[in-house]
Amino acid sequence: MKTGIFYGSTTGTTAEIARQIAKEMGVTENDIHDVANTSPVKLAEYDLLILGSSTWGHGEVQDDWYDFLDGAEALELKGKTIAIFGDGDETMSDTFCAAMSVLRRRMESTGASFTGEFPASAYTFESSPAMLPDGNMVGLALDNVNHANLTPERISQWVKTLE
Repeated sequence: MKTGIFYGSTTGTTAEIARQIAKEMGVTENDIHDVANTSPVKLAEYDLLILGSSTWGHGEVQDDWYDFLDGAEALELKGKTIAIFGDGDETMSDTFCAAMSVLRRRMESTGASFTGEFPASAYTFESSPAMLPDGNMVGLALDNVNHANLTPERISQWVKTLE
């Protein structure tokens, strides 16, 4: 299964997380893509698409994602699988990692399936659009502001669910 990692990063945190995930999965540098300078058609080259964004403002994706998603939504990705990761600050208690829900919602029209839900029980926040009714997040939620020390173990646990 060929894996591609696609991320948007303003401060470098999401880029670093993307590289940590790649290292854990054995994904090469050539298969890690910054959406700021990648065409959405690149998604079609992979079986497993790992998409990552930090959360900004009132639950928005990182700025570079908007144009990329506009193009990606028009693609036919049936037979592909998408896993999502996000980084946020759990003290933003009503938008924690909300960008993950935006990525999922915008990519649903492509026909791809989704995987990689992650338990929300490890976090303290009031609500999040990225939380599913079963208590899981739509993907790997990370908080490098308050819990950077937990990121490597959470990545390792999450990656095992994708294999």
